Amino acid sequence: ASKGTNVSSDIVNSRIHVFSFKMLSEKLKNFNIFLGSSSPRRKILLSKLGLTFEVKSPNIKEDFPRELENKKAPMYIAEMKANYLAKKISGNYLLITADTMVLLNNEILHKPKNESEAIKILKKLSNKKHQVTTGICVKTKNSLVKYSSTTTVEFKYLNKKEIDYYIKNYSFLDKAGSYAIQEWIGLIGIKKIYGSYSNVVGLPLSDLYNILLRIK
Repeated sequence: ASKGTNVSSDIVNSRIHVFSFKMLSEKLKNFNIFLGSSSPRRKILLSKLGLTFEVKSPNIKEDFPRELENKKAPMYIAEMKANYLAKKISGNYLLITADTMVLLNNEILHKPKNESEAIKILKKLSNKKHQVTTGICVKTKNSLVKYSSTTTVEFKYLNKKEIDYYIKNYSFLDKAGSYAIQEWIGLIGIKKIYGSYSNVVGLPLSDLYNILLRIK
């Protein structure tokens, strides 16, 4: 009985996913959709919504005003990326941009510049909770929607061998906070997350899906 229930549940979930894809695709069929990001992770995530889109890279300096709260910076930068890229595209477009930051006690942990900096950051995150905030901007010719999503991530104590292994075997230079939740360090090191998993990867899909459904 248990086995039959699981199969039935899988079928229902599959049908829900197909329905969601069709509904969103139908809703946005008249738009030329662009993802304004050079992140391969965001490209993979957005594709899971069943959308056809083109990638545009926003080659801008990701600065924000000093007086702006750190937790509001991702949404500010996402909007800045959208305004920059909107000047380079035309037609009936729908542009999605995002920016993700890792914050520990309100300190922004940027992408590391080298190995020693990455090790220092991972030691800071060890045995603590931190926040991952992604700002999203969805822009069309006639509208602009901004949204921010925050997930709390809790690491176990990371010993020297674990940190060294990750640094030696995985790419970390392109990752805020020096880690990727979907890689080895996340699988063995993260005790709990409070909020959206995909947000930590780089794009809060549930929130984005609901925003896109409301686009006119």
